[in-house]
Amino acid sequence: MNDIIISLQNITAEYDGEKVIENMNLDIRDHEFVTFLGPSGCGKTTTLRIIGGFVEPTEGDVFFEGKRINDVPPFKRNVNTVFQRYALFPHLDVYDNIAFGLKLKNTPKEQIRIKVAEMLKLVNLEGYESRNINQLSGGQQQRVAIARALINEPKVLLLDEPLGALDLKLRKEMQLELKRIQQALGITFIYVTHDQEEALTMSDRVLVMRHGKILQNGSPEDIYNEPANAFVADFIGESNIVSGVMHKDYLVEFAGVKFECDDKGFAPLEAVDVVIRPEDFKMVSVDEGQIVGKVESITFKGVHFEIIMEGHGLKWMIHSTQSREVGAMIGLTLNPDDIHVMKKMEETL
Repeated sequence: MNDIIISLQNITAEYDGEKVIENMNLDIRDHEFVTFLGPSGCGKTTTLRIIGGFVEPTEGDVFFEGKRINDVPPFKRNVNTVFQRYALFPHLDVYDNIAFGLKLKNTPKEQIRIKVAEMLKLVNLEGYESRNINQLSGGQQQRVAIARALINEPKVLLLDEPLGALDLKLRKEMQLELKRIQQALGITFIYVTHDQEEALTMSDRVLVMRHGKILQNGSPEDIYNEPANAFVADFIGESNIVSGVMHKDYLVEFAGVKFECDDKGFAPLEAVDVVIRPEDFKMVSVDEGQIVGKVESITFKGVHFEIIMEGHGLKWMIHSTQSREVGAMIGLTLNPDDIHVMKKMEETL
């Protein structure tokens, strides 16, 4: 279960003299659902294409099950790819699209029939064999593309923003569907997205990328609850990010107030970034508040209210099931584990 299936060692990739990936080292284990998450241009798709064999790294080595595969062409790697543009054949029906890879290998017809039936069941498209591709919805076309990629039984499936063209409701359904398929097959999925919800919903492990580097590598819970820096915190969910000073272990000051926290290991009076998730604030009376301010706006978000408060010279975002009137004075309190202290980033966000 813990065997490393893919290893990237000292990978650098350059386009026109510009480094798109810089000295990346990464191990991916068998059966994992791993997601590369980051903004456009951060290098996540290039990393995927290096694994698939479509891009050759400028430096470094790619290993598959312990064997170096830099010189192995894509069609000889035990890896298949699902792209955002599904690249289905419009002149073929669903059956023939899914069967395409096996027919290229001259697989016996009966074996193809059995395998296609298995794939149709896996992606919940039983009974759609004779449908024309153009008669299918976006979500159904996506399922056909996945079935076509999986019928060759790859050990790794690469998915490059495959849900990007779908509407919100369908995207959410397909997130759960992809996770179900990955668990049912027990193979490695490597997924690329700029959508934090997709990453958090489906992944065993999330790699947050920026400027060709992995800034944080961890479980969805770790990435969300313990972001490595202000960029990760801002990219994963909504956050209040403010400047602070670490007076000593477990004591940080921001907004002119000293707070107990769970963080340590900083230099005395070191300048830090402080992250507070909007849902971690507790609204209290002005007398009880550690931070006090006036409500500037309130927006109903369905499951909570989003309140913007100005206080101590800063604007604070609060998520609460309780409402407050615009113009009302309120207090906010925080527990030590609601406060996340991190080192200042080397460059401005």
